[in-house]
Amino acid sequence: MPAGAPIGLLLGLGAALMWGLTDVAASRAGQRIGSLRVLATSQLSGTLGLVVLALAMGESIPTDPQSIAWGILVGLGGAAAYLSFFTALRIGPLSVVSPISAAYGGLTVILAVFLRGESLTVTQAVGSALATGGVVLAALVFDGGLRGVRIVGRGVGFAMIALVMFAVMTIGSAEAIEVAGWLPLILLARITQVTVGWSLLAVGLRRRPRWMAPMLEAPDSTSPRRRAIGIAVLAGLLDAAGLVSFAIGLDVAETWLVGLASSFGPAVAVLVAVAVLGERLRATQWIGLAGIALGLAAIALAGR
Repeated sequence: MPAGAPIGLLLGLGAALMWGLTDVAASRAGQRIGSLRVLATSQLSGTLGLVVLALAMGESIPTDPQSIAWGILVGLGGAAAYLSFFTALRIGPLSVVSPISAAYGGLTVILAVFLRGESLTVTQAVGSALATGGVVLAALVFDGGLRGVRIVGRGVGFAMIALVMFAVMTIGSAEAIEVAGWLPLILLARITQVTVGWSLLAVGLRRRPRWMAPMLEAPDSTSPRRRAIGIAVLAGLLDAAGLVSFAIGLDVAETWLVGLASSFGPAVAVLVAVAVLGERLRATQWIGLAGIALGLAAIALAGR
C-alpha cells in the first residue's frame, strides 16, 4: 500500500462508524418527523459544528471561483444523496436500505479507476461484482419462485439513488479537495446542502407537491417531536464527524481505499437494527448482505 494508506484506512473506518450511527439516528427521527425535516435539521447542526471547527483552525470557505464551483457542486450532489438516503431510511427497513447504499464503496472503486486513473486489480473487479450481486439479493424477496420476485419495500429505490450519488460525491470530493483543501471544501458543500434542505422544506410545507410526499410523511407522527428533533441534531453532529474523518482520509490516501472503508458503516446499522430494533431478514437477504461483505473485503484485501 502507498505510504498514506494505513492512516487512510483508519480514517475511512472512523467515518464508517460515525455514519453507521448516523443511519440509526436518522432512521428513528425520520419515522417521527419525516426525512426532509431530518435532512434540514441534521445538516444545520452538522454545519454549525463544522463552522466551530473552521473557526478553531483559522479556516474559512474558499474564495477563488474554481474552489467555489467545486464546493457548490459537491454540496448539490450531497444534498441529493442525503435526501434520497434519509427517505430510504424513513421508509425502511433499515437493515436492508443501509447495506444497499453501502455498495457505493464498490462503485467508487470503479469510478476512481476510470475518472481518476487509479488502478484496479482482477481481485478488486471480482469484489465489486460480488458486492453488486449482493445488492440485488438484499433488495429482492422470492415468494413462490421467479414470478413472486418483488422489491423489499419502497425504500430500496431511494437507496439505489443514494448509492450512485454517494459514489459521485466521493469522486467529486477527492477532486475538489486537491483544489480547495478538505475543510474549506466540506464547509462550503455543507452550507450549500443546508440551503437546499431548508429551501425544499419551505416549499414542501407550503405547497405540499405530490412528489415530495414520501419525504414529508411521518408514520409515527404521534410521538413527541422534540425528542425526534434532538435525535436529528445528534445525527447531524455524527455525520459531520464522519465527514471530517472521510475528507482527511481523501486528502492523504487513495480515493478507492477511503471510499471503500467508509462504506462499512451499515454493518453498525444492521447490528443495531437486527439485535436491538427487532428487524428480521430473509435467507436471500442474508446471502445478499454476505455477498456485499465478501465483495468489499476482497477489494480491500487486494489493495494490501
